[in-house]
Amino acid sequence: MSWGAALQLALHALWRNKSRAMLTALGVIIGVASIITMISIGAGAKQRISSAWESLGSHNLVVLPGARNREGGGNSYQLTRADAEAMYELADVVDATSSVGISLHARFRGTNWKTAVQGVTPEYLNVRAWTLEDGNFFSQRDVIGAAHVCVLGQTVARELFGLVQPVNETILIKGLACRVRGVLSEKGASAWGSDLDDIILAPITTVQRKLLGITHVERIEVRTTGREATFQVSKALKALLNSRHRVQNEQNSAFRIFNRAEFAQASEESAQVLTWLLGGIASVSLLVGGIGIMNIMLVSVTERTREIGIRMALGAKRRDILLQFLLEAIMLSGTGGIIGIMLGIGTAFALEYFSDISIVVTSWSTLLAFS
Repeated sequence: MSWGAALQLALHALWRNKSRAMLTALGVIIGVASIITMISIGAGAKQRISSAWESLGSHNLVVLPGARNREGGGNSYQLTRADAEAMYELADVVDATSSVGISLHARFRGTNWKTAVQGVTPEYLNVRAWTLEDGNFFSQRDVIGAAHVCVLGQTVARELFGLVQPVNETILIKGLACRVRGVLSEKGASAWGSDLDDIILAPITTVQRKLLGITHVERIEVRTTGREATFQVSKALKALLNSRHRVQNEQNSAFRIFNRAEFAQASEESAQVLTWLLGGIASVSLLVGGIGIMNIMLVSVTERTREIGIRMALGAKRRDILLQFLLEAIMLSGTGGIIGIMLGIGTAFALEYFSDISIVVTSWSTLLAFS
C-alpha cells in the first residue's frame, strides 16, 4: 500500500471519530504548552538574574581591607589610590576605581533627602558600565583639585528637584555646596533589591578631605576583560597587594577580594536548575498525553478488528495495517504539538504582558516539547 493511500485511510478514520481524536490530542496540546510556558518562565528568571548581575558588573572584582578581630587587633592595612593605579600593570585589567562612601542628607532649597554619597574617580562609570542621561561627569582635574562638584542618581534627582532641571544647580551636602555636573541614567534595583539610583557621586578627594577627613580609600573595584579572566586577576591582585604592603604572612587576610562572577555564576546555575525543574514537572502532563494516545490507539485497534480482518483478507500486509495506525498516532500528536506550541507561546507572552514575570521563549524548548 502506498503512503498516499495509507494517509487517506488514516484521515478518514480520524474524521469518523472527531470527538475522540480531539480529546486524545488535548493531552498533547496541554503537555507541549505547559513545557514551553514553564521553560520560558525559567529562562526569563535566568535572564533577569544575569541582567541584575551585569548592572553590578559581573566581571568585576571588589577589593576591601581585611576585617579586624573583636579585640580591635588584626589587620591594619589600608588601601590607597596608588594601589588602584598599580593594578593597571596586571594583564586583563581594563579599569580600576577607588571609592569611599558615607550616608548623608542632601538639601536643595527646602527639600531634604538622605542618600549614599560616594567619592569616586573618573573611571567609575567605565568600571560600573554606567552612562549619563544629562550633563557631564567630573574629570581627573576635579579629583586633583577636590572640586565641589557632583553627579546625581535618578532617585536623588527626582526627590530633590522634581521637575526642575538639576544640571548646574547647587545642592548642600553636610554644609558643603556642590554644583551638579550631570545626572546618571537609570540603573534600577540591585540583586538584593536596593535602589542603585539613590546615590550622589563626587570626586574622591572631595569626600575624603571635606566630608570624612581621611586619606585612605575604602574599596577598589576592578573591571576585567571578562568573567573567565576574573579568577586569574583575583590571584594576581592578592599577590600585588601583598607585595606593595609588604605582607609577610601569605595566609594573612590583609585584603579581601570578592569575585562577582562567582556569585553571578551560582545564581544563574540556580535559575537553570529551576528551569529544568519546571520543565520536568510540565513534561509529566506530556507523558500522560502520550500514554493517552497509546491507549486510545489500542482501543481503536480492538474496535476495528473486523476492518483489519477484511483488509488482510483482501491482501493487506501486516506492515500496511501498522502503517495506517502509526500515521493516525503521528497525525494526532503532530497536530496536538503544533496547537500546543501556539498555545504555549501565547500563554507565555500573556503572562509577561499581564504581570511582572520575565519571559524568554527559546527555540530549543519549542523543539524539545514538539519532539
